Order: sequence, then structure tokens, then C-alpha cells
Amino acid sequence: MSFKIGDYVYVLDEAISGEIIKINNSEITIEDQDGFEMSFTANEIVKKEGDSLKKSAFSTKSINQVLNEKESNKKRTQPRVKPKERFQPTMEVDLHIHQLVKSEKHLTSHDKKLIQLDTAKHKLEFAMQKKIQKIVFIHGVGEGTLKLELEYLFKRYNNLKFYDADYKKYGQGATEVYIYQNVKPFD
Repeated sequence: MSFKIGDYVYVLDEAISGEIIKINNSEITIEDQDGFEMSFTANEIVKKEGDSLKKSAFSTKSINQVLNEKESNKKRTQPRVKPKERFQPTMEVDLHIHQLVKSEKHLTSHDKKLIQLDTAKHKLEFAMQKKIQKIVFIHGVGEGTLKLELEYLFKRYNNLKFYDADYKKYGQGATEVYIYQNVKPFD
């Protein structure tokens, strides 16, 4: 189908319609009801002819198929969550230093610990802000100093409890934090 200046057209998959004001090769410029000018290609628009819409790129059969797809009442289903996964934490934070920095060559052990604790505090406050109830901090086993520092950090908040994370999934190197909602975060 050919388009000419003055034709009234609809834009496919958009709530835009208007009158053709300029045609430049394959680019067609339309002016909508509010006076805005927009450019589209010929295969993005449909010409209004009488009460029906026609488009040269589609046969009558394919137009009907498209309309049926758009009008069909598809029942939307929620994704099924397995009972075991229902109680799994929604957020995991790996505090291993190689996951947090590009290079750890020039960092002292004190610097590494500060980076890990800052990350933990930032992620914990992010989870509180976004109302995420469960978060797992993966700290590894090591000498246990990071785990102790994390416990000290968690004790500063009165709206959470913490405990060892699922042993089957994380082993001994992770702590799970449960954040109570509707409680003030600091003492």
C-alpha cells in the first residue's frame, strides 16, 4: 500500500496516530493530534481507510492472526515455587575479597577486612531499604575473624537475628540474617 501526504495513519504497537505531513524515501513523518512530529518507516504504520485498517505488508489472514493474538484472553500464571525454595534467602552476598576487588596485592589484611565489613554493612542497609527479609553473607571458614566482626556488626541492629546458614548449601562459611520488618533499625 502506498502512502501519500494527508493520509491518516496509526502506528503499530504504539498508541500514536496522526496525519502524514512528509515522505522522504522510506521515512514517513506524521503529526499527531498534539502537533508533535514523529518519523517512522512504512512497515511501522497502518493507513486508516474507512472503518478498517489495512497494511500492504500483511495479508488479510495475518492481520486476523495478529488481532486474535492481541485479543485472546491468556490466563497469566504465577511461577511455581517449590516448598524447599520458598524459605530460601532472597539475597546472597559473597564477602570473599577476590569477589570484591580487582586486585588484592597492595591491600593489608586490615584493609581487606574493612572492605568486607563496609560491603556487608552496605548490603545489609540495602536489604532493609528494599524490604528484603533474608540475606546470606558468605564469609568462608578461615580463622573466623570476619565471622566475629560480622556478628559484632549485626548486634548493632535491633531489627534482625542472625544464625549459621544452611549447612548443606554453604557449609560452615556463611551466616544468614533475618530482617524483621516494621522495627526501627538502630537502638
